[in-house]
Amino acid sequence: MFARHTAIRLITKAGTLFGGLFLVGVLLAAIPAHKSQPAQTSSAQESQSTQNNANTMPGMDMNDDHSAEAAAVHDMASGGLDAHNLHMYMTAPRAQTAGDVQRANEIVVQLRSGIEKYKDYHVALDEGFKIFMPDIPQPEYHFTSYKNGFLGRLNFDPSRPTSLLYKKTSGGYELVGAMYTMPKRATEEQLNARVPLSIASWHLHTNLCLPPHDQMRSADFTKLGLKGSVATQDACQAAGGRFQPSIFGWMVHVYPYEDGLDKIFAMHHHMD
Repeated sequence: MFARHTAIRLITKAGTLFGGLFLVGVLLAAIPAHKSQPAQTSSAQESQSTQNNANTMPGMDMNDDHSAEAAAVHDMASGGLDAHNLHMYMTAPRAQTAGDVQRANEIVVQLRSGIEKYKDYHVALDEGFKIFMPDIPQPEYHFTSYKNGFLGRLNFDPSRPTSLLYKKTSGGYELVGAMYTMPKRATEEQLNARVPLSIASWHLHTNLCLPPHDQMRSADFTKLGLKGSVATQDACQAAGGRFQPSIFGWMVHVYPYEDGLDKIFAMHHHMD
């Protein structure tokens, strides 16, 4: 009897040990491999990365229609949208306080520190940032970290933007800024708690009328899309389109290498 009891105890302990080792193995397998140095990304790797992510927009809510971004990017890439556009909602400016200015300056310092290494755009690619629509000429190219976008929903870390903003150069890309995002359901109070509305204007792309899926290439984008004249649901239905009250999420650009908060938190990069 004693021998049987001892055998049962040994089997139980062995089972517990192996179970623990199995669990540790699973957890280790789930952790991304550590890299001691950012590897230089080859041209083939860059090409594959951009091709796999050509149809995903920074700041986009997960349940948004992917066809919306494809139609929208042509308008945004052609020179940007301004606050007077029918399809953009801007947060209203608030009275500026000394606390707002201090907080804005703190954001700039933390952002500069956090993105310094990404002046080499290969490092951004190596760390999982994806180029949005790389084959379409744009004033600024968004390199987006969807991990950062997800974490940004949980808490705000100024050194961890959702997207990096680059200008195309003859040798690659030059880092000029970054973009923070919030879900489109966020309130203006929540936006203000992150980046003061007296300093910056968050924007949301709204009232988009998309053509039917089979007419995306032949549609009249003087009427449809983010620069089109159609901006209401009734007019969109009359035009045979698909209306979306808002697409993507809240966005705000920051250009931390500029001088003065007005240029740093401008809607578009200041061009000399």
